[in-house]
Amino acid sequence: MTPFILGNDNYNKLSRDLSQYPNGIVIVLDKPYGWTSADAVRKIKFMIQRWFGVKNIKVGHAGTLDPLATGILLICIGKATKQADSLQAQRKEYIAEITFGATTPSYDLEKEIDATFPYEHITKESVSEVLPRLSGEIDQIPPIFSAKLVNGKRAYELAREGKETPLKPSKVSIYALEIISWNSPALRIAIECSKGTYIRSFARDIGLELNSGAHLTELARTASGDFRIENAINIDKLKLFLE
Repeated sequence: MTPFILGNDNYNKLSRDLSQYPNGIVIVLDKPYGWTSADAVRKIKFMIQRWFGVKNIKVGHAGTLDPLATGILLICIGKATKQADSLQAQRKEYIAEITFGATTPSYDLEKEIDATFPYEHITKESVSEVLPRLSGEIDQIPPIFSAKLVNGKRAYELAREGKETPLKPSKVSIYALEIISWNSPALRIAIECSKGTYIRSFARDIGLELNSGAHLTELARTASGDFRIENAINIDKLKLFLE
């Protein structure tokens, strides 16, 4: 039941005969900045329908990636959609840029800064000291601007309506944290974590741990399970081939 894996190294080998892929196709996409995961599914579905000459084909994704994030988004086609849950359950790796001294309601750049804080006291050493407290199995509170369901509605829908929506913490695992660079007030850090981990919430939490505020200013998913960013195909190359 292994689907055909389409990435940067074999995209030009894709046949126009859909029957060649009885177990479906998984596209390892490098999602563009600004696209929602639903945008990626919708646009690729249109291209795939034209490529195979079919009107009805199932297309979905395994693991939502925020619009302001880039990197690996697994697009499942045909019978591969049945494996979306197992693909989504794999551990993830990210490179994040976190900026101290300010917060936003969404914990990233989607919303404007709502408060500022001192950050001059933060050093690379003090960042290193708090990382163990943010590692392992932790209770993480999701952002209010998230797709979490609250009484049948998405949390972000309630937040946009101005309704206070306390969210319950979720158990997540952060397996590894590695500082890439520190250029005050910006921290670049590599994060290896379980599914369901919000890197935006990690940004909020590390700001609190360091007696400041922080928000996510850049995010790239560099791995999802065994899939690596080096093997992902960008949308321009995929579009050029399929069209």
